[in-house]
Amino acid sequence: MIKMEQENLYPLLFKPIYKSVIWGGDMLNSYLHRKLHKPELPIGEAWEIVDRDKDVSVVESGSLAGKSLRTLIETYGSDLVGQKNVNKRFPLLVKIIDAGQRLSLQVHPDEAACKKIIGAEPKNEMWYVIASKKDAKIFVGINSKATKRNFMDSYNSLDIEKYLQAYKSVPGDAYFITSGTVHAIGEGNLLLEIQQNSDTTYRISDWSRVDADGKPRELHIKNALESIHFAKRVSSKITGVSGAAGHNRKYPIINNCPFFQVDDLKLATKWDDKAAGNFHILTAITDNICVGKRDNLVEVKKGRSCLVPAAFGDYSIVVDETKETTVIKSQI
Repeated sequence: MIKMEQENLYPLLFKPIYKSVIWGGDMLNSYLHRKLHKPELPIGEAWEIVDRDKDVSVVESGSLAGKSLRTLIETYGSDLVGQKNVNKRFPLLVKIIDAGQRLSLQVHPDEAACKKIIGAEPKNEMWYVIASKKDAKIFVGINSKATKRNFMDSYNSLDIEKYLQAYKSVPGDAYFITSGTVHAIGEGNLLLEIQQNSDTTYRISDWSRVDADGKPRELHIKNALESIHFAKRVSSKITGVSGAAGHNRKYPIINNCPFFQVDDLKLATKWDDKAAGNFHILTAITDNICVGKRDNLVEVKKGRSCLVPAAFGDYSIVVDETKETTVIKSQI
């Protein structure tokens, strides 16, 4: 394996991979100001960092422009992703979700369910609300009224909503969605999603929606039933921080998950950090930021994510000091 020289390391921005879906919205354009083409179906997802069979991120700028994330891992190994991620796919998938309509009600399998379902991959994920429209909702978990029987009797009708934990969508709030938890994103939400590198999703209900040809999308009831944790009723919501301060603040969102850790950084001034043996992912939530060292800074626009390589060492996040800036930091 060829080792990357430290002087060649820099925070990496990747070209987003956009996904057109029936439920896509307009907030990637209106809120994040991305100039997107208008496909037949609206764009609902921007895959910011990904290493899947059919979708692999490509570096956007700098001396490594045009190189795929997979090639970088194969070439630079632990200098890029840390020792425990060498010879593996990149362990996380980072998305921006733009919901113009309500997404399907769905569930992801855990490791136990995956042993029973051919080709399934476990998936835990986190949502962070970047922006939301009036009356937008988030649905995560089954509520105290639900039994397995009444849930299944109503799963393919609009009545299913009364058996879900529903929350008003508030920017700054987060949701930790463990495998086996039923969930759906309501219309009018713009979310950051940090998840395990998995694309296994089982659709329970699509709210009686049909496509342009008048056909409903496929449901996956058998595999969903194998995956749902009906006994889990605790809230997945992590309430966001309120108020501003004239100093830097760090709030853990997820710190006891073996697959990823996520912090909410509220920055009033430059933030100093260090990538030493573990990569960092930094997502600019409210404003543009610059990431790197004094002579090697990379601009990260609002809504974009950059990957700070594991061997990059000391670095800073530079912000506009006239206002507080929110940055989400994710790592393994």
